[in-house]
Amino acid sequence: MKTEKLNEVLRGLNSSTSDIEASAIMSVDGLTIATMLSQSVDEDRVGAMSAAMLSIGQRTARELHRGALEQVMVKGERGYVLIIGAGKEAVLTVVARETARLGLVFLESKRAAKAIGELLS
Repeated sequence: MKTEKLNEVLRGLNSSTSDIEASAIMSVDGLTIATMLSQSVDEDRVGAMSAAMLSIGQRTARELHRGALEQVMVKGERGYVLIIGAGKEAVLTVVARETARLGLVFLESKRAAKAIGELLS
């Protein structure tokens, strides 16, 4: 039942804007919880990278006295990857197009992360 609700959050996120191409929920340890990724993407690899990037981002924010980490963003020539903590035990990873309106992607991703955190608590 919880898995279906998490998948529903991801479907809502992915359909909220055409700028979002894929999304996934991973544990902070990198294990897959729910995904809306393409078949060609290795979920285990995404989970491991997401967990590692969140951990590095948290340490960087702490060491440089920037406060609590809100998100990590990676910009590549073909688009963006956004990683947001979703409660204490999960990470939301969002893949967006290179032409994405980032304000909208950030807003929708933040809403989804909050809903995920509530479902998992």
